[in-house]
Amino acid sequence: MRFVLASQSPARLQTLRSAGIEPEVIVSGVDEDNITADSPGELARLLAVMKARAVVAELDDHATVLGCDSVLEIDGVAYGKPGTPEVARERWRAMRGKSGVLHTGHCLFDTNSKQELRELASTKVYFADLTDDEIDAYVATGEPLVVAGSFTVDGIGGPFVTGIEGDYHNVVGLSLPLLRTMLAQVGIAWPSLWAPVKNRVDYNESEAARYDDSRGGVERAQAAAHAVQSLLPEGSRRVLELAVGTGIVSAELVALGNLVHGFDLSTAMLQHAKVRLPGHVAAADATRLPVADRRTDAVIAIWLLHLLDDSTPILAEVARVLRPGGVFLTTTEKNDATRYAEGREPNSTRAPDALTQLVAEAAVHGLVLDGATSFPGPT
Repeated sequence: MRFVLASQSPARLQTLRSAGIEPEVIVSGVDEDNITADSPGELARLLAVMKARAVVAELDDHATVLGCDSVLEIDGVAYGKPGTPEVARERWRAMRGKSGVLHTGHCLFDTNSKQELRELASTKVYFADLTDDEIDAYVATGEPLVVAGSFTVDGIGGPFVTGIEGDYHNVVGLSLPLLRTMLAQVGIAWPSLWAPVKNRVDYNESEAARYDDSRGGVERAQAAAHAVQSLLPEGSRRVLELAVGTGIVSAELVALGNLVHGFDLSTAMLQHAKVRLPGHVAAADATRLPVADRRTDAVIAIWLLHLLDDSTPILAEVARVLRPGGVFLTTTEKNDATRYAEGREPNSTRAPDALTQLVAEAAVHGLVLDGATSFPGPT
């Protein structure tokens, strides 16, 4: 079935993905600034309805559409997205040391049955008593400018939330228990929305043990690490490697002074990576990373994209986790590496890791080409 999220919120998308659901995202285009209501809770519910209806109006086939919107209420006043640093600072000076209620409106519209459900979930949130310097530093990250209430509980602002009463996911932007109940009311079972497990490249223990030697060993890993290092933003601390494999490249990056966390889906590969990077590797899908929004300095993918049928989901996930000014470093056109080394023209311009194709797809997610390098070694 077609399940559509009528929201551009990366946090809502990640919440659904973490629960096993891969929605289609269609942004509603509703002008939130010009909408008013009798109360902050009613405002959140009204905006959710407007978002869902706006997207439903664009559809020409059956779909179930979810619209959501969040509003923070403090002392009876509604706080949406601040938009500017000045407003964000003013709000935090009013919020610090206090508690508020985070309202999230939910509107579920099933185009087949024409059913429209409207619900509101509310969670009490307690805020730390921030200093002016802490407020200025937080606002400077840019995070509070684009989120309801000028804070996140799952991002940089997490340490400034001292407690909640109610549904944690509702504070992130979407109540999973409430959504499950709403879906049941229109005849949709929650497990029916779980995304199927995709086929993936995997390795057995024997292949994992031979992998490094078959790919140039430490010498090649050092070359790759130095190439990556040359493109890292100054002051980078939090680096993620997708498809970390045996951890050989990440280990070299650590030796260069970086803090690296690696993710992979191959159990055999991860066993080797855990030896090199104890406590810093985990099993995870590169399209559903267990990482907060906008906190990562750099994401690395060495010889990954050429294995995929479609690199778009990974590019979307990379864009979600990168901080403003962060970088995505990836190898391209792997199958043409030998041709490049010999000075010949590439012949894989339609491959998943073709440079021109990647640049176009990355631009959709706000990523622009900003540099390049190369490194020697077996392919």
